[in-house]
Amino acid sequence: MGTFSWPLRISSMDGQEVRDIDAVVDTGAAYTTMPTSLLQEMGVAPMGKRRFLLADGRRIEMDYGQAWATIDGDSVVTLVVFGEDKAPALLGAYTLEGLALAVDPVEQRLVPTQLIMY
Repeated sequence: MGTFSWPLRISSMDGQEVRDIDAVVDTGAAYTTMPTSLLQEMGVAPMGKRRFLLADGRRIEMDYGQAWATIDGDSVVTLVVFGEDKAPALLGAYTLEGLALAVDPVEQRLVPTQLIMY
């Protein structure tokens, strides 16, 4: 599957800072990742650190925090990882699942999905 971008509104927890960005849809990424400078500018504070395995096999520790994510008018509080400033914003699986969205790889779009509770 190729990658594609999708409009994402990211907001600080108090709603005072809002940014509209195009994020690369990355279902291989567990969490949404934003440039550290953007999150700091918005006042998003790190809550802790998590270890991540990167696609190239490296293991690194990165800060994470919380922010509001909004797509097509639906919002959810999500975890955001403080990424490299030069790296693109990534829209990860945790946020997509929270917004009840799935990837349509043929049409390269996000579509509503049925939530399952077993």
